[in-house]
Amino acid sequence: MRQRSVHHLLAAFALLLAAGVAWAQASPAGLWKTIDDNTKKEKSLVRIVESGGIYTGRVEKILDTTAPPDAVCKDCTDERKDKPVLGMTILRNVRQDADDKSLFGGGDILDPNNGKVYSVRLKPIDNGARLEVRGYIGAPLLGRTQTWIRAE
Repeated sequence: MRQRSVHHLLAAFALLLAAGVAWAQASPAGLWKTIDDNTKKEKSLVRIVESGGIYTGRVEKILDTTAPPDAVCKDCTDERKDKPVLGMTILRNVRQDADDKSLFGGGDILDPNNGKVYSVRLKPIDNGARLEVRGYIGAPLLGRTQTWIRAE
């Protein structure tokens, strides 16, 4: 009887662990390789972190070999103007959707190449292996989507 209880306890622990891993994969938190939606080339690594239910993303590494290593956001119009792209927060104030837990939005994303800020919607796909990042103005139908690949 005691051995059966240990097996039940281990099975319950394994289920809890699996549920935790599944939740973590459904979250946009992590390190992401950004892919240019036009050229399909790797651009950067962006780390998305969550604090108090709010997600932010920062450029951790520039992978584009044609980009200058000391690139700055010369076209930005906010506090990021003329600041280095490396280390820049490009994703701000994103929250999990209250109605659809598979979506994250409400924040904005900066394109440091042109200084434009767009509303953003994130959707983890393929069990969290990829992230659909949709930047838009007004409604999500009016925008473009990049698919980022989880790097870790």
